[in-house]
Amino acid sequence: MNIDFAKYSDGLVPAIVQDNETSKVLMLGFMNEEAFAKTREIGKVTFYSRTKQRLWTKGEESGNFLLLKECLLDCDNDTLLIKANPVGPVCHTGADTCFNETNNNNHFLHTLEDVIEQRKQADPEKSYVSSLFKKGLNKIAQKVGEEAVEVVIEAKDDNEELFLNESADLLFHYLILLNAKGYKLQNVIEILQQRHSK
Repeated sequence: MNIDFAKYSDGLVPAIVQDNETSKVLMLGFMNEEAFAKTREIGKVTFYSRTKQRLWTKGEESGNFLLLKECLLDCDNDTLLIKANPVGPVCHTGADTCFNETNNNNHFLHTLEDVIEQRKQADPEKSYVSSLFKKGLNKIAQKVGEEAVEVVIEAKDDNEELFLNESADLLFHYLILLNAKGYKLQNVIEILQQRHSK
C-alpha cells in the first residue's frame, strides 16, 4: 500500500473509520506513517493526535478500542478507509459514532443481538430471554417453529398489523436461536453475500 504521507505538509492523512459489520461511519482521525504502522502491528486503530502531538490508540484510556479488520486506500493515495469492529461506544460523548448518529433501522438488529446477549445472563424470573435460554436449545428451536407457523397463518389473512407483529416475533426468536447456537446474524449475512457474488 503506497500511502502519500508527503502530500500534506504535516505528514498526516485523513483516516475514515467505518464499522466493519454495519458500514456505519464511526469517526475521522489522522494518521502519519508511524500511526499506520502501529495500527497494523497491534490490530487496534491508532492515530496521530494533533492536540496531544503524539500517537494515540483509540480506547487506550476508555477501553473502547477499534479492532482493525481492513485498510483501504483511495484513488489519490492520500486518504484511508479503515474498517474496524468497535468495542463499545466510539465517541467520547458515549454515542455510537462521532457524527451524532443513532442506531437506525438498518443497524437495530445488531443492537438487538447485544441486548439478547446481555439478557441471557439475567434472572430467568425477570427476563423472557433468559427464561428461554434456561429451558434449553430444543425449546428455543420449538419457539422459532411456532412463530414461523404463525407468520404463515397471518400471511394468508388480510390483517397487516398481525402479520408484521408475527414477523417481528419470528425474527426476534431467530436471533435468540442464532445466539444459542453460537452465531450472529452477520454469519448468515456473509453466506448470503457469498451466494449473491456467484
